[in-house]
Amino acid sequence: MKASQFFISTLKEAPADAEIVSHQLMTRAGLIKKLGAGIYNYMPMGLRVIRKVEAIVREEMNRAGAIEMSMPVIQPAELWQETGRFEKMGPELLRIKDRHGRDFVVQPTSEEVITDVMRQDIRSYKQLPKNFYQIQTKFRDERRPRFGLMRGREFIMKDAYSFDRDQASAKVSYQNMAQAYRRIFDRFGLTYRAVAADSGAIGGDLSEEFQVIAATGEDAIVYCPSSDYAANMEKAEALAPAGPRKAAVHAMTKTPTPGKATCGDVAELLGIPLQTTVKSLVLATDQTNEAGKIIKSQVWLLLLRGDHDMNEVKVGKVPGLDASFRFASLTEIDEHFGCEPGYLGPLNLKKPVKLLVDCEVANLTDWVCGANQANFHLLGVNWGRDLPEPDLVADIRNVVAGDPSPDGKGVLAIERGIEVGHVFYLGTKYSQAMNATFLGENGKPQFMEMGCYGIGITRLPAAAIEQNHDERGIIWPDAIAPFTVVICPITPDRFPDVKAAAEQLYSELLSAGVDVILDDRGERPGAMFADWELIGVPHRVTIGDRGLKDGHIEYQHRRDTEASKVDAAGALDFLKGKLAL
Repeated sequence: MKASQFFISTLKEAPADAEIVSHQLMTRAGLIKKLGAGIYNYMPMGLRVIRKVEAIVREEMNRAGAIEMSMPVIQPAELWQETGRFEKMGPELLRIKDRHGRDFVVQPTSEEVITDVMRQDIRSYKQLPKNFYQIQTKFRDERRPRFGLMRGREFIMKDAYSFDRDQASAKVSYQNMAQAYRRIFDRFGLTYRAVAADSGAIGGDLSEEFQVIAATGEDAIVYCPSSDYAANMEKAEALAPAGPRKAAVHAMTKTPTPGKATCGDVAELLGIPLQTTVKSLVLATDQTNEAGKIIKSQVWLLLLRGDHDMNEVKVGKVPGLDASFRFASLTEIDEHFGCEPGYLGPLNLKKPVKLLVDCEVANLTDWVCGANQANFHLLGVNWGRDLPEPDLVADIRNVVAGDPSPDGKGVLAIERGIEVGHVFYLGTKYSQAMNATFLGENGKPQFMEMGCYGIGITRLPAAAIEQNHDERGIIWPDAIAPFTVVICPITPDRFPDVKAAAEQLYSELLSAGVDVILDDRGERPGAMFADWELIGVPHRVTIGDRGLKDGHIEYQHRRDTEASKVDAAGALDFLKGKLAL
């Protein structure tokens, strides 16, 4: 490709709504152009990156035995109604009607459609296993689309779906995909972790996320530096304290804490460790009738250590809270506690509540909590003496750095990551809902065991930029760079030898299969170099008249601070070595 024939459109400044580095640099480098909230044009330079991502994903999916197909972006609502997701998914699922008033969805994923395909065509266990994948446009109506391609509404995703005869073979398919994902992300040249994850709205009980490590990542990744343990924050287990609870030392007393409504403020006022304080969180669950009207509500009190945060995913797995829950209203809090938030606790209640206690709090002695009276807290509170032993104890908190690793091989550390892939074992969640069966070896109908596997095709370039950039712009890994090599001749119109040398090297690199672009726009060197540093092409060759006369050209990798001289006659072999060709 020659730059004069291509479309290069760089900007000196990023748009005001570009909050993170990848959004800023993708816009400035002319990779994307905003069309609407969370909706972008993939410009020629950006599309080249996306196509390279797709090619690697496609090669490894094919290598793993998956079969490519394509499913519609617009899908009939009837399929989603069969699984209940038409109602359950909420406003993120874009629902539309056609001219006849029939309901459709703009698909964010395709479990229903592929299950419908399989229930029509699979009759016998002899036809299994099967794994189908697509690389397709998706849409999720995000409440607040932001961060460019990191959290857009329209995006491209690779989604795959495996079908097996039993649980054992389904887990083989899952592991096959998990290994394929590792090969894919290895080829991208990015630093990543595969972490145990919660399955979320898709369902299932075996799940891993693939997280690109980046300081700007939205997700917290928990790992043990001395072992292979890794999980996302929602999944990471906080072990219960080892050993028995210590004996009580202090009597329970009520102490004034005027204006101190947080555990941190209380600890500072009383001169005590924050770890001895207990925070109270009040939730509620609702029972509804067939019309969806609330007929009964249950208030819950959750107790966590003052320095810990509630993990909503873990709470959502506790019996009684696993259907759905919400934070209690101020009216409900007043009815049950007779006090404003900030001074709540488990003693002196006006009405009974369901008590859920984190494992750490269940092991505390002489702890501090609200007295259910404004501006007062209780000190020296103890289980068994001042209130009954808790009936419901569970791990409901986020882990923190320094917690013991669940595998017993050290302590936990936390870093930031960007989720770019996710693999799930689904079981029969969708096949049962849609009656997708096959005849087993015993001649009886059985439900297909399923797995699903996603990669964010358009999110990956953004994640790569978050991990690979500097003050000058993007630094692409070779595998997904829009061009691998750029040739920059200096004033070729004035120096025919420079133009000829650039054209010759360009032709030789093309013949060698290198993805090269020749910048023949005639730009000044400073502006030309600034463009390619912003765009992030990893290998740059500069050809100038003075260097040619001395028999050399200049080479600079995007990460290098300065260029190095290379023998002009051996430039092709030198570049092949750099590119490992």
